[in-house]
Amino acid sequence: MKSESLNFEQFEALTFDCYGTIIDWESGILAGVRIILEAHDADDRDDNRILEQFGLLETAAEARAFRPYRSVLEEVAFGFGEVFGFATSREEARSFAESVSCWPPFSDSVTALQLLSSRYRLAIVSNVDDDLFAKSAQQIGVVFEQIVTAEQVRSYKPNLTHFHEVLRRLNLPPERVLHVAQSLYHDIGPAAELGLKSVWVNRRAGKDGGGATKPSSAIPDLEVPDLMALVNVVGIKTELHMPE
Repeated sequence: MKSESLNFEQFEALTFDCYGTIIDWESGILAGVRIILEAHDADDRDDNRILEQFGLLETAAEARAFRPYRSVLEEVAFGFGEVFGFATSREEARSFAESVSCWPPFSDSVTALQLLSSRYRLAIVSNVDDDLFAKSAQQIGVVFEQIVTAEQVRSYKPNLTHFHEVLRRLNLPPERVLHVAQSLYHDIGPAAELGLKSVWVNRRAGKDGGGATKPSSAIPDLEVPDLMALVNVVGIKTELHMPE
């Protein structure tokens, strides 16, 4: 639904969360966790329970002293073992962390980003390590003017450091930047704190449960189900940009 408070002409840049917004992280999480669970005869067929447990474990890991996202995911993998009553091996934890770079983009992501780049400067603000994002970027295939990672700023969203840094690098005031993200907790809430307008990409529209992100009462300026819906709301004519 379009928000009357958004004037898309006022924005020069769009900043994006990556995992969950552009990359299908919930499918990646489920696949990676199930490999570990099945190896220990502890598989849980309830997607929501696995995703919500991931969210709890990840939030707890990121709240402690900063460590690379690989280490966060390894801690999550060990945590699943504790929850389900087995000992996750170091190799299983490492493999789960490395799997991030193989998680695929949503089917709409690449085309939508290409179209949006015809009008706006694009940037990434992501809770990830540089090298893991570099591999994801190869799958996305779109050039981002700025990439701000957790490794660079040594903190994790919803900490405001990512947002301060991307505004500094873009050399733009908050009113010229629109933040686009799937997580109300990690992104929409902190963006609002800094005066950034935001678009909530509700990838879980129509699904039960809250998924892999912590619940939040943050209110976006616009809600869309996917990135192509944002392209349409912005008013970019897709036929003018698609190859013949």
